[in-house]
Amino acid sequence: MKLYVVPVTDFAQNCSLLVCEESARAVAIDPGGDIDRIDAALQQAGASLERILLTHGHIDHCGQAPELARRHGVPIEGPQLEDRFWIQQLGEQGGRFGMAGLSAFEPERWLEDGDVVRCGEHSMQVLHCPGHTPGHVVFFLAEARLAFVGDVLFQGSIGRTDFPRGNHAELISSIREKLWPLGDDVRFVPGHGPMSSFGDERRSNPFVADSVLD
Repeated sequence: MKLYVVPVTDFAQNCSLLVCEESARAVAIDPGGDIDRIDAALQQAGASLERILLTHGHIDHCGQAPELARRHGVPIEGPQLEDRFWIQQLGEQGGRFGMAGLSAFEPERWLEDGDVVRCGEHSMQVLHCPGHTPGHVVFFLAEARLAFVGDVLFQGSIGRTDFPRGNHAELISSIREKLWPLGDDVRFVPGHGPMSSFGDERRSNPFVADSVLD
């Protein structure tokens, strides 16, 4: 597997392209905008897009997912159903943040905890991790010890919970009960900023380090 991280939108959101080297097929995780840049990365990788995966319904993560899906004729999978209310507001959010032409959509598949999603010859586990949004999901590629966590966790920080239906206690529970058990060696791509590992965050993250929560 090869990983390409493409910053998109004015929010510098990390769109991840995960490429199966055996099949030259790829998934795009959270293509919120700048889809010409995403297409250029796909071309550079020599890969064809087979599906789009969404961690949650915020505009910078899913705003241009429908357009990218139309370009490539691929399905959108995720997030979990509880984020439908965010996706239904995309047109209004687009006007507020200067991203014209966005509209609500329905993914081909809403995801649930324990589901499996494919990338070429490989599969990823879906974990429902509410808190930042109620329908937030995380994708875990066990064989590569790699997770795509959206806005649940960052290097040195955690996701905001002051948005509608955010819940701080749920977020902390998601991190401790869903992410930490995957293992300290797991590296993760956050929705914004640099990659880190769960072990590093358990040692030093001022919000969820073991020394803070225990």
